[in-house]
Amino acid sequence: MAHRISPLWWPVLAITSPLLIPGLLVRNTRFKKDILSVRELNRQRFENAGPVDLPELEFLKITVLSEYETDPGFKGAPGISYIIETDLGSVLFDLAFGPEDPGLGQNAEKTGFKLNQVDAVVISHLHPDHMGGIQAARKNRLMFPETFGNPGGIPCFLPGPATAEGFETHVVTAPRLLPAGLATTGPLSRSLFLLGRTDEQAVVARLKGKGIVVITGCGHPTIKNILRMVAEMTCEPVFAVCGGLHLPITDSPFKKPGIKVQMIWGTGKPPWKKITCQDLDQTISVLNQADIKTMLLSRHDCCQYAAEKLNTGLKADVSILKAGAQYSFLS
Repeated sequence: MAHRISPLWWPVLAITSPLLIPGLLVRNTRFKKDILSVRELNRQRFENAGPVDLPELEFLKITVLSEYETDPGFKGAPGISYIIETDLGSVLFDLAFGPEDPGLGQNAEKTGFKLNQVDAVVISHLHPDHMGGIQAARKNRLMFPETFGNPGGIPCFLPGPATAEGFETHVVTAPRLLPAGLATTGPLSRSLFLLGRTDEQAVVARLKGKGIVVITGCGHPTIKNILRMVAEMTCEPVFAVCGGLHLPITDSPFKKPGIKVQMIWGTGKPPWKKITCQDLDQTISVLNQADIKTMLLSRHDCCQYAAEKLNTGLKADVSILKAGAQYSFLS
């Protein structure tokens, strides 16, 4: 298995270890406390959640503007942006790396996408690969390519406070209906060692005659917790899960020179621990117990090894989401 940090970095880590190690120990103490507080926060959210009156949809279509894998002629990136269309409207789900990724704007132009074509924007969580780039995350401000056009005051549903210029912002605190006949799970939390507490929401749809479709960003709260919240919102079975599961076991789609970023940041574990095959097996078990029929997997935060294991281990039909592709569900 390749190193998460190149040996070329090891002398630097050795030299800086007198500063790094005490800082990591302090952070580890805080991390353990955060795990307990996040667990209690999510417990309260489950307890307070109630049924959401999801309308029955005749169809749901996902058009992928940004993904790690691509259809011919489209640009790839380790970030996601999907147009979700239904018979009741449409929303844009996430902004990938925004203007920092020229491919997002080029893909949007190729598909003819403009913000004025959707009824709302929904942001899964406030990380660079979902809210518009590294500068967007640093400034806590959504950013998108100029090719998207002017937001024109359309609603933007956020899992936490952030600036969203040109949008009518709504900070989501619990499950609720969204435009286009969709709903949100509301934010669920996960304590990430290097990134702190992350609040993430997933999109939920009710497809006539099929059941529930769940669309995730990274799945940081774990698919187990996401599906638990869905069960609080509706008694219908989950038909499909689409999006990220954050399983960079052997490789990281997002890399910096000598560093496999997703294998260190955002794992929910200290940097000296890895996401393992046991974590993958638990994810497969949860999805199989839910008896889902379709899995549309994002590779933006998932290695090829994990994707192959999901393909063989899941009882569901598994496909990989690709930039430029469209995926339709019909009632």
